[in-house]
Amino acid sequence: MPPSPVPFSRRALLAASAGLALAVAGCTADPGGAPAVTTEEADRLAGQVAAQEAVVAAYAAAAAADPALGAAVAELARQADDQLAALRAAAPSSSSSSAAPSSPPGGPPAGGDVRGWLRDQVSAAAGSHAGACAEQAGARAALLGSVAAGLRGHEAVLA
Repeated sequence: MPPSPVPFSRRALLAASAGLALAVAGCTADPGGAPAVTTEEADRLAGQVAAQEAVVAAYAAAAAADPALGAAVAELARQADDQLAALRAAAPSSSSSSAAPSSPPGGPPAGGDVRGWLRDQVSAAAGSHAGACAEQAGARAALLGSVAAGLRGHEAVLA
């Protein structure tokens, strides 16, 4: 009598999928160090730093326009700021001593749907980061993908 099959759990499937995705994407340890950043990659990454700065500014503008919303999304705003710090650290030409960015163009609507406006700002940045992943290599691509996924989570919370 053959042994009974062991059930394949979702956790096992997720672990196997993640391992396969990392292998396919080439996200394995590189004993020679990270590949050099080209000028084009650095410029594109600097653009993503600016996109994330706009998200951080959008959270601040939304909190100023609607203090109750600001209190409700304070943790999301902190996460966006942490993501900005990580992007700045990964960007070769970016400086963490940059001046605070101004509010995003247009700002939140006075007396309007501040939450919806904030969600739109977050969604635009998430799309920008996701699209930029293909234009980066290794850890920078992974970072952009992670930030994009995090912002998609923010978008869902703001829905």
